[in-house]
Amino acid sequence: MGLLEDFQEYANKAKTLPPSTKEADKLILYGLYKQAMIGNVNTDRPGMLSPTDRAKWDAWKAVEGKTKEQAMTEYIAKVKDLLGQSAK
Repeated sequence: MGLLEDFQEYANKAKTLPPSTKEADKLILYGLYKQAMIGNVNTDRPGMLSPTDRAKWDAWKAVEGKTKEQAMTEYIAKVKDLLGQSAK
């Protein structure tokens, strides 16, 4: 399988992560997913009255500059790591 197919497979597996998955880890996955699918941040930062949207935007901004391939590779590795942790 190619990188895109692997990425799509692990994006689906990410949906099966347990509810106990830390918010910080979910935000990392969110940022990497957006970077892989869209590229660099293309919107303004949400205001202080939208803390969830702001945290997501910050997570995406944190990975700005990575290529789509880098973001996909890191996303796959993070999902594998989190799935391994949940199996313990």
